[in-house]
Amino acid sequence: MNTVICTALGIEARAVRDGIPDSARGVEVIRIGMGPDSAGQAENRLARAGALAVTGFGGALDESLRPGDVVVASEIRFGGRTLPCPSAPLLAGELARAGLPVRTGPLVTSDHIVTGAERRRLADEGALAVDMESGPVAVVAAGRPFAAVRVIVDTPAVPLLRPATIRGGVLASRTLRQVGPALARWAAACGPRRVLLAAPRSFCAGVERAIEIVERALDRYGPPVYVRKQIVHNLHVVRELEGRGAVFVDELDEVPEGVVTVFSAHGVSPGVRDEAARRGLRVIDATCPLVTKVHAEARRFAARGDLVALIGHAGHEEVEGILGEIPDSVVLVQNVDDVAALPEGRRVSYLTQTTLAVDEAADIAAAIRRRFADAEGPQKDDICYATTNRQHAVHTVAEDSDLVLVVGSANSSNSRRLTEVASRASPAHLIDDPGDIALDWLVGARTVGLTAGASAPPALVDAVVAALRGLGRVSVEERRVAEETVQFTLPKEVRSR
Repeated sequence: MNTVICTALGIEARAVRDGIPDSARGVEVIRIGMGPDSAGQAENRLARAGALAVTGFGGALDESLRPGDVVVASEIRFGGRTLPCPSAPLLAGELARAGLPVRTGPLVTSDHIVTGAERRRLADEGALAVDMESGPVAVVAAGRPFAAVRVIVDTPAVPLLRPATIRGGVLASRTLRQVGPALARWAAACGPRRVLLAAPRSFCAGVERAIEIVERALDRYGPPVYVRKQIVHNLHVVRELEGRGAVFVDELDEVPEGVVTVFSAHGVSPGVRDEAARRGLRVIDATCPLVTKVHAEARRFAARGDLVALIGHAGHEEVEGILGEIPDSVVLVQNVDDVAALPEGRRVSYLTQTTLAVDEAADIAAAIRRRFADAEGPQKDDICYATTNRQHAVHTVAEDSDLVLVVGSANSSNSRRLTEVASRASPAHLIDDPGDIALDWLVGARTVGLTAGASAPPALVDAVVAALRGLGRVSVEERRVAEETVQFTLPKEVRSR
């Protein structure tokens, strides 16, 4: 797909061309002149382009922006219209990884230099920056891939036509050279593609319950509500709840005495519960019922004198809670090699962290049974239904994909396991949101598998699809392997009265 990158000024065109590598094919940088009228008159030159981009200098509306900062337009406001730029998160992420200070937000196109009260009004309406060309080019793009990137030259504190803007122009020119390579990668990633959605994906019943517990606690008791550890392992969920008044802490000694405190979905050890009682905390337990089941099994095995082999990953909060449940009767087993180190002389039973890869856990369990013929496992599989279903679903889509994207935070065990499962059939990457997608991954990837870990919000999957649509036409097909109808009751402290 050929791409035309438009600039208003010759100095802008030269800076962008200097940054575009010789290996970039089908990318042309042209000067369209300054102002909306000149940009609009370039329609015939742009008509045959498969993708269009506008870049160059711009003026800051937001007072926090500085000369040399980069604004990637999420939308263009022009002539009473709002023109979306859905691939903005992809391009902004690329620029951020290049070390540039980048912001994403609305860009206004004006037919005149904006100053004073007008500048403040546009900022109050939420726009980050202003230019004079992006709007007409966005109109010409008419559904084709389109991007707008502006490097700040002047700011509300230092407007144009002031001596201080000379320094801003120098900084902006240097930055613009670094924008060129990212635009070339954006151009290479443009094109139609198919998205295979794995189903089930995203939130499970335990995660939904845990989040709802914090939300209801905030509504009932008012902020702040303290939460020990992340309620679930997802950065976006944590930030949203923080915005509503939740305070996340690592340990209970950070919590004032007597306040409402929620235990996360991953569970805690008896020692943590004892400490909460000593400090008079008003505890609401959001532990997933399936994790609670593993705790109960651990106590049952230990009570009859077994050595419990806990199959899991060191440092995970769920594992720490179970280890603390029976500290004198448990050994952590992280891989098949660890099985050989289990001591003789005691009956051995085994349990499993709920978020492991199914086949990995099965291999370790089989090694335990080979060494200890009478070893007993849980009455029902410890790996939860949601983990199993999501792994099965991502394996199904990965077999037919050029690339698999797994939405989830890096500290999410179930999300990491999904990435590992997918990578056996296709290149796979774990991403927190669309901004983590490297454009190089998308080059040549015409079928993209997409799923989300059990702690990742469904809206993030929608955001990834929307960002991909900004690169070209996208068809979406869902591959469902199971229906999930599980629901868990809420603790009495937050039930409706």
